[in-house]
Amino acid sequence: MITKWPSPGKLNLFLHIIGRRSDGYHNLQTLFQLLDYGDTLSIKSNQSGEIILLKSLPGVVYEKNLIVRAAKLLRDQAKLYGKLPDLAGATLKIKKRLPIGGGLGGGSSNAATVLVALNYLWNINFSVERLAALGLQLGADVPVFIYGLSSFSAGIGELLTPIVLSNKWYLVIYPNVGINTFQIFNDPNLTRNTPYRQIRDLLLGESHNDCEIVARSHCNEIEQLISWVKPHARPHLTGTGSCVFAEFSTKLLAFQVLSLVPKRWAGFIARGINLSPLYNITVPRFEKKVK
Repeated sequence: MITKWPSPGKLNLFLHIIGRRSDGYHNLQTLFQLLDYGDTLSIKSNQSGEIILLKSLPGVVYEKNLIVRAAKLLRDQAKLYGKLPDLAGATLKIKKRLPIGGGLGGGSSNAATVLVALNYLWNINFSVERLAALGLQLGADVPVFIYGLSSFSAGIGELLTPIVLSNKWYLVIYPNVGINTFQIFNDPNLTRNTPYRQIRDLLLGESHNDCEIVARSHCNEIEQLISWVKPHARPHLTGTGSCVFAEFSTKLLAFQVLSLVPKRWAGFIARGINLSPLYNITVPRFEKKVK
């Protein structure tokens, strides 16, 4: 039986770079807002012993695809602990709506959905903490999608504190160009010394995205997009990607601005949510709280 699994997007409502670690990673403070908009994964478990990905994304090599890597990582760990037979396999297919390189967490969310779904379909019963630890091997943003809660994040992104946010409406615009995260984090002009602040101060005070200036310097299209949004609402860059978003109190206001977006860009409206739609499928698997 083929099952369909949601893979929601996210926004970084702010992103502060606190410092660079000796291992090359960056310590940060960010606020993840989950969205009611994302990709959909169709997953069928089988006894082929293979991980099959149908219609791989253009330019993404099979072995490096996060969806495939997540499935293989979970399979290998489960076999290591005697929780899965050798012939366990799966066929995966994705309906993509989140743009690659847009900063909406599409790849990380896809990997998290695969881990959660196959943990359920293969009846492995790994805890959410264990899945999150596996997800961290794939990317710093994967755990937040596994826990499935809008969260404040620290460290390299793995230290999560759930936050209940108001369900605002967001206009998200993709300038049809992606940004490479590696390039942003390795740019010598990236601010890496934003002072550490308490969560309460960050929520009540001014915040920003330290990656925005660098991203704008890398991509003139982002510069043009931010300039276009400014007369209508306050623009924000999400994560290290190219998508720009603006917050609205009502869906109507968001759609009014969306109707004005130039045709060379792609936009959509999404509402912020505090609980991932994955919970609707695997509630018993997600009873523990983020610590």
